[in-house]
Amino acid sequence: MLSRPRPMITEAARVFATLSLGFAVAVASSVTAFAQGVPVIRDAEIEALVRDYARPIFRAAGLANDGIDIVLVNDSSFNAFVTGRRMFINTGALMMAETPNEIIGVIAHEAGHLAGGHQQKLRDQLERAKTMAVIATLLGAGAIVAGATTNSRGLAGAGMGVAAGGGEMAQRSILAYRRTEEITADRSAITYLNATGQSGMGMLKTFARFQTALSLSGAQIDPYRISHPMPQERIANLQVLVKQSPNVDKLDPPALQQRHDMMRVKIAVYMGGQAAAARLMQKMRGSLAAQYGDAQSTYLYGNLPAALVKTNALIKAQPKNAYFQELRGDILMKANKPGEAADAYAKAVSLDPARSGLLPVSLGQALMAVGTPDSLKKAIIQINNGLGRDKENSEGYRYLAQAYGELGDIPGAELATAEGHFYSGNYKDAKIFAMRAQQRMKRGEPRWIRAQDIINYKSSGKI
Repeated sequence: MLSRPRPMITEAARVFATLSLGFAVAVASSVTAFAQGVPVIRDAEIEALVRDYARPIFRAAGLANDGIDIVLVNDSSFNAFVTGRRMFINTGALMMAETPNEIIGVIAHEAGHLAGGHQQKLRDQLERAKTMAVIATLLGAGAIVAGATTNSRGLAGAGMGVAAGGGEMAQRSILAYRRTEEITADRSAITYLNATGQSGMGMLKTFARFQTALSLSGAQIDPYRISHPMPQERIANLQVLVKQSPNVDKLDPPALQQRHDMMRVKIAVYMGGQAAAARLMQKMRGSLAAQYGDAQSTYLYGNLPAALVKTNALIKAQPKNAYFQELRGDILMKANKPGEAADAYAKAVSLDPARSGLLPVSLGQALMAVGTPDSLKKAIIQINNGLGRDKENSEGYRYLAQAYGELGDIPGAELATAEGHFYSGNYKDAKIFAMRAQQRMKRGEPRWIRAQDIINYKSSGKI
């Protein structure tokens, strides 16, 4: 199930999102800390689909073994960016993109930044620009002092001009470098798309969207003061390459398009509200995606028995769809039928081709709600299975701590709480709970050693 987002996106993060399709160098002390300023959401179905989009692109870019994580951000703008070894994609991009090819083009562009090492190169450029600005400031200060000692207003004014001009020159140098890297990433993206037998038309459609948005805004933009090429320039640069490709007219497979449509309608229902979902479903009328959206909307906003009937019809149409079973589990949990919900989630786990860590945690929650000692033990097994696949699911540790607590395993509960704080970036509280857990554990046992690892952890301050 699509999780509710974390805190609203920060203004700094919003700046990155302005018609960018670029990358941001975060200045937070860690990836987790950076993510705390971004409304990250989790959903097994959407994450699996986006990873399927990315897998061949990463392979073509030489990134298949680099452990690149894809993070979903609840923001309605069409944007994506990379930082460290993570690629952030806005739900707005996923919902606005009408075809898989459009999102695959976005992923290919961001992969170009990662494969090109653009983040480190930008850091190097920033250092050079900083040096340029400092030198210009020192030269300007020297001229100002000289003007003052010689009572020359002209020389002093020139000194201020040198200082101001040096800062402007440094800024323009960085922006010019960024524009060059964006063009390089665009070209790399076309290379990856060609290597995987996919069209670049999705990229052209994306940039056309940006150009239309820019025209409608009426904004007057100095092309030397932006970090990305103008959309019209990007389209001109790419059009020849895209149309030369043997894959230019290649369409996405129907099954992939169907999954894409189901993702779009799911985001619309959970994040856009009933009106947005209804408009999208109207465009998809008669499709399985529209039926899926209708079942989810009925579950969220009204009649649980009716939602169950609609979901059962979906399952009949696609018996091996793990995410239809997940929806059935969600409905049954809301209807206070945890035993039946656990059965549905168990089917979802067994059918899930992506082996998401989220689904076993949902199964664990249902087993916890059953409330018997046996079901609590099974819940701990399932939640640990989920966390083994997805160690950074901080919410999962909260449920694990609760399950251990209900079984009377206090050190287990405190260690799980420590883990949750640790993966949330709250290292101070993580160490406190790890020390509390250790007091009740036998020295040297595996859980004691894990607690010690948390206690000894020192944040590197790097992303």
